[in-house]
Amino acid sequence: MKSYVFEVVIEEDQFEYGRPGFSAHCPSIEGAYTWGETRDQALERIQEAVKLILDEMRDEGKPVPPNSAVMELESPAVLVTV
Repeated sequence: MKSYVFEVVIEEDQFEYGRPGFSAHCPSIEGAYTWGETRDQALERIQEAVKLILDEMRDEGKPVPPNSAVMELESPAVLVTV
């Protein structure tokens, strides 16, 4: 089992009609862009987006994009950023 760590960028943003929020994207993965009403929600959503894109890439036989940290583990793990 491999775990990949990608850098993401979360920035304060503004939605239609001036409502505040946060945008998030992963510079290493084309199309990995989302938003959230809070920083935590944006982070959760970008994680989901990255996983979906990587699953699709794996199904298509494409390599994982560079610029990620790779860890091979014998069991599942979690990454916690504080």
